[in-house]
Amino acid sequence: MAHKHDETKIAEQEACCDLDEKLNEAKVVSQHNKEDGHDHGEEEGRAIRPWLPAIVSFALLIAGIALDNWIKPTPSWFTGWLRLIWYIAAYIPVGLPVVIKGIKTAIKGDVFTEFFLMSVATIGAFYIGQYPEGVAVMLFYAVGELFQDAAVNRAKRSIKALLDVRPDSADVLRNGIYVNLPPESVKVGEIIQIKVGERVPLDGEMLSEGSSFNTSALTGESKPSTFVKGETVLAGMINQEKVVELKVTKLFNDSSLARILTLVQDATTRKAKTEQFIRKFARIYTPIVVFLAIGITLIPWLFAENYVFNTWLYRALIFLVISCPCALVISIPLGYFGGIGAASRSGILFKGSNYLDLMTKINQVVMDKTGTLTKAVFKVQEVESYDIPKEEWLPLAAALEAKSTHPVAKAVVEYANNNFSKIQVDALDEISGHGLKGVVNGKEVLAGNVKLMDMMKVSVNDGLRKIVDTIVIVAIDRKLAGYLTIADEIKEDSKQAVDTLHKLNVKTTMLSGDKQAVVDKVAKHLGIDKAYGDLLPEQKVKQVESIKENKLSVVAFVGDGINDAPVLALSDVGIAMGGLGSDAAIETADVIIQTDHPSKIATAIQIGKATTKIVWQNIGLAFAVKLIVLILGAGGLATMWEAVFADVGVAMLAILNAVRIQRMRF
Repeated sequence: MAHKHDETKIAEQEACCDLDEKLNEAKVVSQHNKEDGHDHGEEEGRAIRPWLPAIVSFALLIAGIALDNWIKPTPSWFTGWLRLIWYIAAYIPVGLPVVIKGIKTAIKGDVFTEFFLMSVATIGAFYIGQYPEGVAVMLFYAVGELFQDAAVNRAKRSIKALLDVRPDSADVLRNGIYVNLPPESVKVGEIIQIKVGERVPLDGEMLSEGSSFNTSALTGESKPSTFVKGETVLAGMINQEKVVELKVTKLFNDSSLARILTLVQDATTRKAKTEQFIRKFARIYTPIVVFLAIGITLIPWLFAENYVFNTWLYRALIFLVISCPCALVISIPLGYFGGIGAASRSGILFKGSNYLDLMTKINQVVMDKTGTLTKAVFKVQEVESYDIPKEEWLPLAAALEAKSTHPVAKAVVEYANNNFSKIQVDALDEISGHGLKGVVNGKEVLAGNVKLMDMMKVSVNDGLRKIVDTIVIVAIDRKLAGYLTIADEIKEDSKQAVDTLHKLNVKTTMLSGDKQAVVDKVAKHLGIDKAYGDLLPEQKVKQVESIKENKLSVVAFVGDGINDAPVLALSDVGIAMGGLGSDAAIETADVIIQTDHPSKIATAIQIGKATTKIVWQNIGLAFAVKLIVLILGAGGLATMWEAVFADVGVAMLAILNAVRIQRMRF
């Protein structure tokens, strides 16, 4: 299956629905209202205001129907022109905006829109004297639009909550005092202060001893997380314990929160194939229906003995109302957006609805080990020396490892406890998948695995080769000095992740640059189907390519490091661990797991399956009901009231079905 990175953004101006426009218009409301001092009564007023035209139209319509049918005898004044004016007054509040919009889109060259269909159908109903039905069609259409807006707002709720957490100020240390400034004006390296209860405005390194933070806006996790000195705190988190200071590590626009907002808001521009098809289908389908309606009106004149123009025009108008495809064009993108919103609440970010579709087809999940299935928190377990004392070789090795960002290197540096700060490293060569080579205090220092020692012709005994745990072997001037064993802890939910994937009939594979013995040990514990160790980045690519040689395989790769970026790009769906993951991995991936929990991989698949199921339910419902009522309408067995149900009623049912995903538990 071809990967989707090269797809261009789809920007079609759709004939039957302006849902995307409404999605983009749904911005922060609640926080803004609080800041402006709006009270509860004013908020209720704003909520009711969009419904006022429909309420006025409904009241006039019910009164008109009562005067026509329920009050006997019908008042003498409610006839002729006065009756027509009454129903026109009922039509204008809901109908005039639609007619105007239809004219504007027609002027732009887009004639066959839902506004055009509704305008023609209702004005035609007035022409043949079916005033109540003309008003009712437009009224129910307007009510359907209001329900659609409510559904869109519901689907946007999780994203609006994210928008609400954008801090609008930061306390920055300048000239010895804290100054309150917009986050956009803060530079990398400056120190900011976050009080208890405040949101973190920018990503930064903890300078204080530590504090607990509410991370739910970013990860969906309700349990607070504790961050200590030296760890990275992300924008959007809420400080819960004590006043802390951070050193800013990223500009505001590059922060994790800004990245999340951009990803989720841009997700609506990448359409699923089903969504693209329905939209293209609607653009072809609508003009065909219009010409069929003209045929229903005029063709019977050639065959019917008692041809009555108004009778066949009425049937054609029913046909037009029924045929409006807005139930499909509204509910399908809304279903996908609901899936994206549900995923974001669970700490999973989809970069497009097309990836929701792809997630349902995945049958192979390939995972990196370190940082994905394990915590990437390495600790030195054992230290052994040979001919050179530990006090002599360990500071040299630590000075060399301090130049690397690899988690194993950080463990060595931490263990050395900064006893190497004055040691000079004159040269450094990082050999991918092997280790480090450098000149330290005038001596050649090697720090890496057995493969590095073999490459550099350093003699290594069989005992070292049999050690299962991750090992850093140190050689000074090609002479074996000692080694450190380092262990990485498996994440608590890794076993659950693999078990759930197996229940979904998904095969699992683990790839790692770590030793095969370590990889086998982890794979056996987790129940992973296949595991490959001792892999360089390019070898990981080859492994995924070999899996994809089977045309039936749909592969998701899960990783977190810079070296995982090529494999993320190669896979059908690239999934990055966003909390610990590198920017390169996050940028390349299609799906980002903010919580770093591997169990979310299965959750993402389940959300994709639920979304697709709802979308196809809506397609089946809309087509089935419309087809039945279309046939009845063409045969004169359905009235405008049935047409209203087939259009607006089905649209509302489809919308309600689409928002169900917001209530689902994953």
